[in-house]
Amino acid sequence: MTSRVLPRTLPLVPALVLLLLFLAGPIAYCAYIAFTDLQLTGQAHSSFVGLDNFRRAFGDEDFLNAVWLTLVFTVVSSLLGQNTLGLALAALMRRASKPVRTLTGGIVVTAWVLPEVVAGFLLYAFFRKEGTLNAILDALHLPSQNWLFTLPILAVSFANVWRGTAFSMLVYSAALAEIPQEITEAAEVDGAGGWRRLWHITLPMIRRSIATNLMLNTLQTLSVFGLIWVMTRGGPGGRSQTLPLFMYEQAFQNSMIGYGTAVALLLLVVGSLFSVVYLRLLRTEV
Repeated sequence: MTSRVLPRTLPLVPALVLLLLFLAGPIAYCAYIAFTDLQLTGQAHSSFVGLDNFRRAFGDEDFLNAVWLTLVFTVVSSLLGQNTLGLALAALMRRASKPVRTLTGGIVVTAWVLPEVVAGFLLYAFFRKEGTLNAILDALHLPSQNWLFTLPILAVSFANVWRGTAFSMLVYSAALAEIPQEITEAAEVDGAGGWRRLWHITLPMIRRSIATNLMLNTLQTLSVFGLIWVMTRGGPGGRSQTLPLFMYEQAFQNSMIGYGTAVALLLLVVGSLFSVVYLRLLRTEV
């Protein structure tokens, strides 16, 4: 038995070595650093401090604020924004004419393929006090404001929706195309309206695609850094500082590598919890 299995697994050895060297190794080293007081400057040697970094995090109001803002950012921009808008666009594009589908798809996908920093500058120009949004509101004689100062977390959430909706749209377009037309037509003949068909036919039949899309979108949103950094740098007053920005500030601006790595490890745990929930949904039979 062993003599048969070995030749089959032998080609996997190089890939396994690379994964251990460049993925598992750095993760293990970062996990170790999270339990030390390693600093960038002013320290010759680091020492093991156990759970002190984690106790410090949960007693730090700035950390708790970053956790709350990360959850708000994830729910608004990923679970509600990208997911819902992507499904709506995919459903509407199925009924639209080919020129409309081509134009809409091109616009949405263009926002997705833009580099994160470029997208951040575009949305900064849109939301800033002298930006495009306020120019439109002024032309319509509607009240304007400095959106990046008054509602920074919602501004960056909208920016993430604008940039990332294309992925959800593509996932749901593929899922909706797999629904047999006969089922929809039979429901229409039975008198089912659009909302009833959506709730009782469409959503149950694309349930696995929804769970997959939510998992990938959530993990991507939890790691967003460049977009927020370019637009607000976590300000004003930390009101748009999510966990990636808080981690960067502690590790590289305050030079506390150990503490910043502990925050990164906690962010990894949050992402893992979301993944476990979605994977359980994927294993559940429709």
